[in-house]
Amino acid sequence: MKRRPGLVAAITLTAAAALSLTACGSGDSSNDKHKIAGADTGSASPSPSGSSSPKADRPTIDVPPDLSYTFDWPKTGDPEKDAVLADSKESIKAVDLAIVHQNALDKAYLYYYEGEAAAGTQKFIQNYVDHKASITGSYRFYAPQVAVDKDGTASFTYCEDQGKAYVKYLQTNKVKKTGVSAKSYVIYHTSLTKNGEGVWVIRKMISQSGSAECQP
Repeated sequence: MKRRPGLVAAITLTAAAALSLTACGSGDSSNDKHKIAGADTGSASPSPSGSSSPKADRPTIDVPPDLSYTFDWPKTGDPEKDAVLADSKESIKAVDLAIVHQNALDKAYLYYYEGEAAAGTQKFIQNYVDHKASITGSYRFYAPQVAVDKDGTASFTYCEDQGKAYVKYLQTNKVKKTGVSAKSYVIYHTSLTKNGEGVWVIRKMISQSGSAECQP
């Protein structure tokens, strides 16, 4: 799962190598061995705008003020596609919240990730926990492409600009700033399923840093 600044890169490796170590849903079926139990979601927040399941008991995602997001994901006019966009926004922030909480089994992200994607995401978050590191800065998401099938599955591709996102070490409160490069732009391909509550959850995710499709 190549989300967020290269943590290991800030210590010993290049960003690309570091991020690939924590790839989520990379296609390696061995991830299926690392099953994560479902979680109680705790307090609930209103359903994301555009969601087709207003009664779903979604978790509250309150990230700290030093994290900001821009989602250049205009509504499509299709209720199901817009629901995929809305739940995907929350799933992204939920992973960041787990990093902030330093909890690789944080309930909020487990609400939105299942199976292979959940197992890879757990490893990704644990890497930050092991290094006592968090994240800070701003993220931009753009170029969404979503398709919904009649069988209750969907595919979603989008780009992320990590150029203004950084690793923050908690023991020293030091922020590791890195320059913007081609690898700051990441493309994601996700496979989603609509669960029993009508929430679009991520089952698989693959990503590529430096994607030509996402370059400015």
